[in-house]
Amino acid sequence: MRLAVWSGPRNLSTAMMYAFGNRRDFAAWDEPFYAPYLQATGIDHPMRDRIIEAHEPSPLVVAARCIGPIPGQKPHFYMKHMPHHMIDGFPMHWAESCHHVHLIRHPARVIASYSVKRENPTLEDLGFQQQTAIYDRFGGIVIDSHDIRANPERALIMLCAALGLPFDADMLAWRAGPRTFDGVWAEHWYGAVRQSTGFAGDEGPLPELDADAKGLLAAALPHYDAMAARKLRIDT
Repeated sequence: MRLAVWSGPRNLSTAMMYAFGNRRDFAAWDEPFYAPYLQATGIDHPMRDRIIEAHEPSPLVVAARCIGPIPGQKPHFYMKHMPHHMIDGFPMHWAESCHHVHLIRHPARVIASYSVKRENPTLEDLGFQQQTAIYDRFGGIVIDSHDIRANPERALIMLCAALGLPFDADMLAWRAGPRTFDGVWAEHWYGAVRQSTGFAGDEGPLPELDADAKGLLAAALPHYDAMAARKLRIDT
């Protein structure tokens, strides 16, 4: 099985990659199209030059690898994708052979968390509208990061069942530290998850946002609400 797992930034996506990467039957790949996205757009991101140097910048080569041999001859492949990385002209044929999972998070939480690492995000940076478009094209399973944090075991049991996979308790806990499949950007973005040994606890109230961020929230919220209406209902 090839899993294309789509989410915007600051969305429990790395913890989910660590969870599936902790299974013996899964290989994992961290944001395959990040370097091609930076190369093609010229956008200024933290560690931009290092990312392009360290990772394959050709979208055609990356697309071929997405449907090529799975690393380590594992039976399953977890690919952590950002929807906003898939700009116009990038190949998408590879996605036709994947099972799709869409990880969502309330945009107020995403905006507050992202702004700590990179100032003045735009709607394009956060991937909400792009994720909706990918869901409309390929479908898939939608799961809310809030539900995973509230009850990780139950949420992952239900997600695995929806995918036709056996649940593996190794998904619930991992050793602290970096992973071999981390992108080089991990040193900027993954500080908390690299120190973790499992999913963080239940989230508190939504954060307060300033006036500019509230405008961004208003633009993102309809996309989140549309995806949330399709989400996997976690029986607690």
